[in-house]
Amino acid sequence: MSEKASQDFGYSLSLSWNGRTDVGRFRKNNEDAFLALTFDDREVHYLGKDGSALIDGADFIFAVSDGMGGAKAGEFASKIAVDKITDLMPKTFSLATMGIDRDCTQILGELFSRIHSEMVTMGIHYEECRGMGATLSLCWFIPNRMYFAHVGDSRIYYLPNGEKLRQLTHDHTHVGHLRRKGEISELEAKTRPDRNILNQALGGSIQKLDPQIGSVDYLVGDSFALCTDGVTNGLSNRRIHTLIDSPPANLSNLNTAERIIQDAKDESGHDNLTAISVHIGH
Repeated sequence: MSEKASQDFGYSLSLSWNGRTDVGRFRKNNEDAFLALTFDDREVHYLGKDGSALIDGADFIFAVSDGMGGAKAGEFASKIAVDKITDLMPKTFSLATMGIDRDCTQILGELFSRIHSEMVTMGIHYEECRGMGATLSLCWFIPNRMYFAHVGDSRIYYLPNGEKLRQLTHDHTHVGHLRRKGEISELEAKTRPDRNILNQALGGSIQKLDPQIGSVDYLVGDSFALCTDGVTNGLSNRRIHTLIDSPPANLSNLNTAERIIQDAKDESGHDNLTAISVHIGH
């Protein structure tokens, strides 16, 4: 029986995940953060950095964030970004159970807007938070579909079973814009000195937030990866595909997130590194 047919016959799908973050080889502070949680209209539960669960009766959220700002503001910013998801998402979602007609994309847009607004307000009122900002890339899994929302230059990748790796998110940078237009190569994009200048982020001086929001259907055997720019500055998309699907022997004893972090650290390690992998199974 094919995978698609097995789902049509009502087999439950499952998620398995791994999440890791590392300060890198040169930084003193880790300004990255990641989140894994499950929730329904009543309560939210944090998930461990490794685990598996059936996608049945609850939704799952995975997110990575890379903070920026003076002193320890970057650490604070990424933590705020992921903590606000926990605080705001179940309350927002519960409105749907009360008969208010709102879809997932609208909910995600409102969630990002509220996080952005709160971070901007904190930057105005607290000296230590001035200039604070963060990227945020989020995946929301419901049965058979994943919704995503994103600002900044962290990334969400999708690897359909047996196919090529797809980068679902756009880098919100001028260099990312040039790369999408085909004016520079992936290698050139990694080496330009202005590659990390963001034109979209939560908080900071961004006046109008414009998150990228989308969705994909998934099947058994598909995989997803969320990575901060410390990973993607060191690894090509092709290399990330290999690490997910057919890792080299020296990394095969590690889980997928560990492989990605270790390989990126060996290749570069100049920045903090964070990765979450999610695999769809029975």
